[in-house]
Amino acid sequence: KARCAKTIQERRPDIDAEELDYASSAMGYGAVKYSDLKNNRQSNYKFSYDQMLSLQGDTAVYLLYAYARISGILRKSGVDIGDLQKSARIQIKEPQEIALGIKLAQFPDAVSETLSTLMPNRLTEYIYDLTEVFNQFYGNCKVIDDENQDSRLLLVDATATVMKQTFKLLGMTPLERI
Repeated sequence: KARCAKTIQERRPDIDAEELDYASSAMGYGAVKYSDLKNNRQSNYKFSYDQMLSLQGDTAVYLLYAYARISGILRKSGVDIGDLQKSARIQIKEPQEIALGIKLAQFPDAVSETLSTLMPNRLTEYIYDLTEVFNQFYGNCKVIDDENQDSRLLLVDATATVMKQTFKLLGMTPLERI
């Protein structure tokens, strides 16, 4: 928890003590839990705090930061997503939008496979892959102040929704801001 708090404070020096405590607890607990669940239960693994708390790669910390960034995109847009869901449609045109749409559509299959095999690492693989596909989408497709903003915001929101649900299934607390 202390290492997580230090990382968060370095990125957000203005964070208040209560929010810091909540975020560092969620991140620390999530890091250990995710690290345990991402490994195939039939194989050995090395317990390493350094690896668990890494900001890069297949770690809870990386995924939680990605989720917070996605939440930030939605906040920064200033758009009421509820209203947008009623009035706009997703229109997939670019290859990265197609890839993200396909990955989002695979969520029920990932959950089903996790349940049928009793292997939670299937779900951790899914959320990591989803995050990587989202990063490709976001790196190549402008979301805010673009003619495709409404559609792309709906894709961003769908990604946030699936990530939040996946975190909950894994017993982790999603963080909107870190």
